[in-house]
Amino acid sequence: MKCIFALYTFLSLFTFYTSSAQKLPSLQILQDSIKSSFRGLSVPSDDVVWVSGSNGTVGRSTNAGKTWKWMIVPGFEKRDFRDIEGFDSLTAIIMAVDNPADILKTTDGGKSWKVVFHKEQEGMFLDAMDFKEDKGICIGDPLPDKDGKNGFFVIYTNNRGDDWWIENVPPTSSEGEAIFAGSGSNIALLKERSIKAAFITGGATSNLHFIYSNRKISYSVNIPIIQHKASAGSFSMCSNSSKNFYITGGDYIEYWKDSGNVIYTTNAGKTWKRSSVHGYRSCIIQADKKTFITCGTNGVDISFDGCKTWKLIHGDGAKGKDGFNVCAKSKTGKTVYFAGNGRIGKLIYP
Repeated sequence: MKCIFALYTFLSLFTFYTSSAQKLPSLQILQDSIKSSFRGLSVPSDDVVWVSGSNGTVGRSTNAGKTWKWMIVPGFEKRDFRDIEGFDSLTAIIMAVDNPADILKTTDGGKSWKVVFHKEQEGMFLDAMDFKEDKGICIGDPLPDKDGKNGFFVIYTNNRGDDWWIENVPPTSSEGEAIFAGSGSNIALLKERSIKAAFITGGATSNLHFIYSNRKISYSVNIPIIQHKASAGSFSMCSNSSKNFYITGGDYIEYWKDSGNVIYTTNAGKTWKRSSVHGYRSCIIQADKKTFITCGTNGVDISFDGCKTWKLIHGDGAKGKDGFNVCAKSKTGKTVYFAGNGRIGKLIYP
């Protein structure tokens, strides 16, 4: 009887630990030889994917990445489209960095593009966009006002980018503070009356800024991540409320190093928690209530416990050639896609 009881106990424990062990997903490479560095990615549905990048390149798939339509936007062959917002299989917005600032829109699947925003100014550099249904916001690096003070460049739309209006918000908190255009994911519109949006910065200092409904920055808090370097700071943020913010970054030059490159707060920055991934990360997304995914030039990490711990599911460490710049989850489904230097990937769950 003792032997039978011992065997039963062993089998029960084995079954428990085996069933409770989380099986890790893998990555399927969909494209790996496109002559463009992709930092823009938007997934309206499980089947529809839009990507944008350097050399004026935009890509679209309507069958979950099996086949792609690639296009070079006429007149923008040398521009870098650092962010894209896809609304459906036919409609998308792309954002070109540097001076001049250009935002273009297509309503026919990329057959034609219309410039919906254009501004020339020395120092102009758009960094990221975010949309909630028809309403959108786009933010750029600080520009000097008539008094010589630097203020973030902010524009808004309420009709899917057909029209934009400019709002300059108060000066940055310190000289050398800027926004990284690494994945188009450092600003978020918030669904609250008082707080309109939040965004993160890096460089000389790394802050979480809040824009109130009167379109003024009400306050900001410092993010305890590596900073004080032009190549370091906060690069990406996801949020599910005005209090919960999940941020990632690091130093993109020393991309293999980690100093607690994931920082998160559940009280709008009053207190922070830190966790370690496997190097610099340029994008973070929330896949479900507890699952988060983050990617960088040397790999992809996943967390199943709300950012507390991470597991590397793809990457090559210090080589920095097997990662991605941006990841995005389907707005209407569960599929997660990735984009990087000439490559497109897709998360495959076991």
